Amino acid sequence: MNKIISFVMVGTNDLEKSTKFYDAIFVHLGLKKITTTERYVGYGDSSEPGEVNFYITKPYNKKTATVGNGTMVALLAETKDAVNKFHTTALENGAVDEGAPGLRSDGNYYGYVRDLDGNKITAKCISS
Repeated sequence: MNKIISFVMVGTNDLEKSTKFYDAIFVHLGLKKITTTERYVGYGDSSEPGEVNFYITKPYNKKTATVGNGTMVALLAETKDAVNKFHTTALENGAVDEGAPGLRSDGNYYGYVRDLDGNKITAKCISS
């Protein structure tokens, strides 16, 4: 096992609205909802239904969720088409465009958005 990150967690001020947003965009990345509580929702890879890799959560300290300046979550996509669909679906569901899908300086294909709470999320397809 060569994993570096156990899971990623981003804060939200509206769990219901955020859940609808992530449900819509994650389908293009092969991620599905695995667990739901009154405080958080966990998503994971469809092929590993018991392992949560991404959470949206109300802050534990009950204060307002805020965005980390310079913080970004990068999620892997199988194809360029999946990145395109992720980006388009995110914008259709209220995200802000942070960079249209396309090749970047490292030779890989990315699409960038800010979610409903301002968290920067990208989908990345590794070019070969």
